[in-house]
Amino acid sequence: MPYALHEDSCTLDNVRFNSGETLANVRLHYRTLGQPQRDAHGVVRNAVLILHGTGGSGESFLRPQFADVLFGPDQLLDAQHHYIILPDNIGHGQSSKPSDGLRARFPHYGYEDMVALQHRLLTEHLGVNHLRLVMGTSMGGMHTWLWGIHHPHFMDALLPLASLPVQIGGRNRMIRRMILDA
Repeated sequence: MPYALHEDSCTLDNVRFNSGETLANVRLHYRTLGQPQRDAHGVVRNAVLILHGTGGSGESFLRPQFADVLFGPDQLLDAQHHYIILPDNIGHGQSSKPSDGLRARFPHYGYEDMVALQHRLLTEHLGVNHLRLVMGTSMGGMHTWLWGIHHPHFMDALLPLASLPVQIGGRNRMIRRMILDA
């Protein structure tokens, strides 16, 4: 990799979910490439949040077929010029999930809860107060739409990929149900 990878987890305290349920803390794992660049007013101007699909993690975007053509020198999101943030959403990767021990007692959560936790990761842990771009694929694309609804002034642009701003249906819904029931 021609770019420095930083990998870590943070703990977010006092998490309240849309279901009304709470957890004392939630672990969010993440990876970053590059460094944040702030303007004279302290606003981060080069941060890009990239969100994975169902069953994936931030690590999915580090495979050579993605990373080399996205983050390499002179590429679209060159990590020498952009601060790339790749979180593992709650329930995915190395972030908190029901299988960590709570199982059925784990709070019910949805996309809006995931976006709220992403926002907290950025603002409370990484000190990011502005995004150049929010980009996501599939489920991450759905999150991207929600960023536009809940935080419309936090970013300059949205790039939802392989998603529509409508309720999931058909085969997509069936496959997601099979994943949840497995």
